Amino acid sequence: MTVKRLRIEFYDDSGCRHTVSLDGPLNREKIARILDYAELMGGLSPLSADRDPNRYARTKFDRVRDLVVHSFRERAFSSDDVRKHYQQLYVEPIPLTTVATYLSRLVDRGLLNRSGSAGRWRYSLGERVPTVPSQ
Repeated sequence: MTVKRLRIEFYDDSGCRHTVSLDGPLNREKIARILDYAELMGGLSPLSADRDPNRYARTKFDRVRDLVVHSFRERAFSSDDVRKHYQQLYVEPIPLTTVATYLSRLVDRGLLNRSGSAGRWRYSLGERVPTVPSQ
């Protein structure tokens, strides 16, 4: 039998980080108990009908990319602008260094343009921006 590993990290309502690691034979019941604990501690919010069901399945990088494309189409922005908007939208903390790294990767991929100098970068959407479907 192969040993399986599972690590779950989440923040509760007060901002306290919880990390749970399991090593060994795993089954649905064990995983369900961990998820129940996370929900009990306020780390998972139940999905309501008006929310996107894939909202929590995407990576942080995907969320930052989508947030930039949809929320900052018309103006230049800083990494701190993105961090604040991300924390409001997803109700979870994200370090400014993480946002800056993700924005740098988006610049490298041609999705964003960057101007200014280190520590004061301003970003705007580049030429390779995907089109936003009309609602």
